[in-house]
Amino acid sequence: MNWSFLIGITFFLPAFVLADEPKAPATVKELFADFDPRKDALDTKVVREWQKDGIVYRYVTYHIGAFKRKPARMAAFYAFPKEVKKLPALLHLHGGGQRAFLHEVEFYARRGYPCLSINWGGREMEEAKAGDPNTDWGAVDPTQENVPGYFNLKPGEKYLDPFDSPRNNNWYLRTLGCRRGLTFLEQQPEVDPDKLGVYGHSMGGNLTVYVAGSDNRVKAAAPSVGGSGFRTQIWPLLSQYRPQTPNGDVKLFDATIGFESYAPHITAPLLWLGATNDFHGIMDDTYRTGELIPHKNVRYSFTPHMNHRFTPEFAVTRPLWFDQHLKGSFTFPKTPETHLIFETKDAIPMLKVMPDSSQDVAEVHIYYSVDPDPRARFWRSAETKKAGKRLWTGKLPILSVDKPLFAFANVVYKLKQFESEPHARPTERFALSSMLHTVAPKDVAANGATATDKADPVIDDFTHGWRDWYRLSPDNPHHWEFSTRKLTDPKWQGQPGQRLTVEVQAEKPNELVIVLTENFFRQYRGKQKEFTAVVKLTGGRESQTVMWEPKDFKTIDGEALSSWSNVDLLSFHAYHDKGEKLIGSKSWAGPQPVFKKLWWQANDR
Repeated sequence: MNWSFLIGITFFLPAFVLADEPKAPATVKELFADFDPRKDALDTKVVREWQKDGIVYRYVTYHIGAFKRKPARMAAFYAFPKEVKKLPALLHLHGGGQRAFLHEVEFYARRGYPCLSINWGGREMEEAKAGDPNTDWGAVDPTQENVPGYFNLKPGEKYLDPFDSPRNNNWYLRTLGCRRGLTFLEQQPEVDPDKLGVYGHSMGGNLTVYVAGSDNRVKAAAPSVGGSGFRTQIWPLLSQYRPQTPNGDVKLFDATIGFESYAPHITAPLLWLGATNDFHGIMDDTYRTGELIPHKNVRYSFTPHMNHRFTPEFAVTRPLWFDQHLKGSFTFPKTPETHLIFETKDAIPMLKVMPDSSQDVAEVHIYYSVDPDPRARFWRSAETKKAGKRLWTGKLPILSVDKPLFAFANVVYKLKQFESEPHARPTERFALSSMLHTVAPKDVAANGATATDKADPVIDDFTHGWRDWYRLSPDNPHHWEFSTRKLTDPKWQGQPGQRLTVEVQAEKPNELVIVLTENFFRQYRGKQKEFTAVVKLTGGRESQTVMWEPKDFKTIDGEALSSWSNVDLLSFHAYHDKGEKLIGSKSWAGPQPVFKKLWWQANDR
């Protein structure tokens, strides 16, 4: 029999091709067993080189390999400090819909790291000129133009094997291209090949885990909001959730493409940068995946209330992580030690936090929730008290023993100097998260907890500022947004007959836009919809109070909100623009409004 039709990649010959029957790789080890990232010549070409303020920049392409006998090449930006040798180096992996970033390589080059940012997605490179080469995958397509390929094992025109195989998956091909990027770095004269790090955001976070779990040249890894495993499995405490099903055998997909199968192979110290409500890097699954990393040299840094972005004290942990493990110029504290206690005098659960005190502790924050959906849950802030030299505690009162309980802590440390990160303002603080405690409903009461909390009509009196909110563009005078998930929590959920009420003061006349979002990330409950209302602010020193019934909030199509019961998100906007209709004004007059109180008021009419 002529087996040549089975050969998908011509720069290496998989051992299974010689078997009597074609057989797909069944494990991560088998998947990469015959791939040598150093074997083929890189054939690096410099498209353009320039220098600025002591940094050398290069626009390069290199050979990935030959797929179905057609060559594939990767485009990238590379930058390094001029006239310096044997530095630790970083591989940057961009996120979905993005491209190689000049500011990434520039930032880290100025920090003393030669940095390569590869353009795996094939979008036009920054400052590209006519005729400049770009990433070309040849006979295959693992870009976002081939979305089905991310969850695919089946054969097809753009895939490698003529049978069900993980080599027919986009992530496999991309991982090869990334690992060839490590080869590029280790061949550069200014790079110490024994000190390579890898990082990426979102889909780049996914790739970071794939690369760290398949290539022991990685000596430090820092994925963000990506790489959380168990993507094909139903969440244990939310049976309504339906995960995406791969096109092919689920067990084979999990064993060869699932992040949980790469975690046991990671040998590098790993920092997971996350957001508590991320839609992509699921918080709960990130912890589950991290537990599978054998060496346990793992840290977590979760920004509360955010989705897919971070505040400075969390973002800065990534460059500090590389400073520790590639330069030895910084030392991270240990993961904060926490204990969830049920046996208390008042039967109210309590979280005890014992931070590593080897560095100056600035603040300790304790969070808990009763919502099983990690994307939409509201994280309550416990009233945290210092109870000893290195002990902080927070009580976690609950309304019912029929719901699960989640709890964790963030410890904020002081830095000796301002530190920066490519996407955030400089900061003098950094934050580390504890492990996540998860208690199923059946165990909440069994552990002795009682329901002592009560519903509260006051959603926020703003005595704690924006503690329970997340803010987007907070410093922009015309494009700010302040949002909270408190309305999805039973403690602050609106009831029939109540009116949503806000007391607010603005210096100038303006239109304030309020947006209520139903079924935010809860498609299992119904279609996500946005309902808006507008407040005409009179301006002046006096505050004004405005009240709404559900019917006062409407979609762009005029549909009225029927009840408060499925509202998951409340947002204040300077304006709201979905491209179909502008609500409010893009020219906010004067300073931002001052919010005095937000509450539910009984409808006496």
